[in-house]
Amino acid sequence: MTTTQRLLDLAAAAPESHDADLMLLLHEASELYQQGFADLRDAVAASFSGLSDENLMAAAAAAGVPCDASQDRDELVLLLALAEWEMTPAALAYSEMAEDAARRGVCLIPEQ
Repeated sequence: MTTTQRLLDLAAAAPESHDADLMLLLHEASELYQQGFADLRDAVAASFSGLSDENLMAAAAAAGVPCDASQDRDELVLLLALAEWEMTPAALAYSEMAEDAARRGVCLIPEQ
C-alpha cells in the first residue's frame, strides 16, 4: 500500500473515530504525511540537481514559489517540494482530516 492510499484510508476512517482512536489515526497520518513529503522533497532535489542556482530560482518563480536571492539552494528545493506536495491527494486528505479532528477537539499539538 502506498503512502497516499494509506492516508486516504485513514482520512476515510477518521469521521467515524473519536477521542483516543482518532488521535491514533491522526498520529499515523502525520507520520505518513511527513514521510510522503520527505520522499517528494528528495525527488524534487534529484530532478533539479543539474540546474544552476539561477535556473533553480527561475523554476521556483515559474512555479509561483516566492523566492529571493537570499535563499540557498536547499531552501528553494524545499519550497518547490512543499508547493507540489500541498496539492497532492495525500496532503489534501491529511489537511482535511487534521482540520476535522481539530474541530472535534483532537489535535497532535498539546494545549499549553
